[in-house]
Amino acid sequence: MITYEKKRLDNGLTIVVNRDRQSKLAAVNLLYKVGARNEDPSRTGFAHLFEHLMFRGTHRVPDFDTPVQMACGETNAFTNNDYTDFYITLPKDNIETALWLESDRMNGLSLTPEAIETEKQVVIEEFRQRYLNQPYGDQMMLLRSLCYREHPYRWATIGLTPEHIERATPEEVEHFYRRYYRPSNAILSISGDFPVEEMIALGEKWFSGIEEPTDAVEDRIPVEPEQLEARRLVVEREVPATSMMIAFPMGDRLSSDFYLGDLLSDLLAGGDSARLYDRLVRERRLFASVNAYISGSLDRGLFILSGQLFPSTSEQEAEEALLAEALRLSDPAEITAYEMEKVKNKFEANTLFGELNVMNKAMNMGFYEMLGDLPLINREVALYRAITPEQVADFCRRTLRAEKSSTLIYRAKSC
Repeated sequence: MITYEKKRLDNGLTIVVNRDRQSKLAAVNLLYKVGARNEDPSRTGFAHLFEHLMFRGTHRVPDFDTPVQMACGETNAFTNNDYTDFYITLPKDNIETALWLESDRMNGLSLTPEAIETEKQVVIEEFRQRYLNQPYGDQMMLLRSLCYREHPYRWATIGLTPEHIERATPEEVEHFYRRYYRPSNAILSISGDFPVEEMIALGEKWFSGIEEPTDAVEDRIPVEPEQLEARRLVVEREVPATSMMIAFPMGDRLSSDFYLGDLLSDLLAGGDSARLYDRLVRERRLFASVNAYISGSLDRGLFILSGQLFPSTSEQEAEEALLAEALRLSDPAEITAYEMEKVKNKFEANTLFGELNVMNKAMNMGFYEMLGDLPLINREVALYRAITPEQVADFCRRTLRAEKSSTLIYRAKSC
């Protein structure tokens, strides 16, 4: 269980703190509620670009990494479709170095034309190397555009095309920074061996003087229309083996669907002893690899089945077998008590081990506060424990429906 205290500053910044009496380290996590879902369809990839730009330095601190290293700390960040997260771990006595640096780049980022152009080229090269020139690199991008027609989940964090970043002007970049990297759009979470009052006071010291823009506005994210018929896309690429992905829309991160889908995916693909691997790889030799997972999106997400075919397996046989194996769990009698207990124990163990790490605690506090239900951080194990085979089977019947499927066949070109 994670204990915490929370305070919202006058400028809108939310501070969440946890006292960890066991660690000599402190973790400072700053989550910005901006991801690919907040971008203009004609200017995608900006949130990811800013993950890079935030390390370029500020007007006061031209090199962000050097003070972190001098404080014996480590720093990194990640961006996804829903949010951007920056984090620093360092000895607890040096915690103010992290708070100073994060507060400085919240309102003092040095967005010179030279800095912007340098990071634009880095992101464009990353796009080309990881997504356009990598085997299977555009597979998930194709699936997204197949599954979503209106919602911005239809593009990946890297963006729709490198041209959007290439054509971005300094004025557009500056506008994006002012709109999203502001106190009321951020959550500061801290875990370390300090009295909670002291950590909140430190947050106030370093962030209360940052002014909230007077023209701040909230985004209106388009709602994805209900899918009423099956979708299908077949592409050919220079890849070693044909693969397929079958996706189905499901509920958002705060819905019961999230827990049911997550548990179902573990029943199907939670290790080499799980059903898909055991029956489709080991026994029937149809696939070289198989998987089942959920996107875990803030808004309505996806339940995804995937597999890489052996050359001797036909696409039709593979697709039918993959769906049939998953749909077996639409009968609660097929789900054994042993399987249910195994996947529930795995989730609980992962949760408990995660709570031993100060960075995990700081990061999770920021995430659950972003969801709008911070107490959920301590309720999820009980939610998983309460799931029944009947509920999983019902989710399977409701979700894995032919008319709601989006199938991507990623075919290896014939020699």
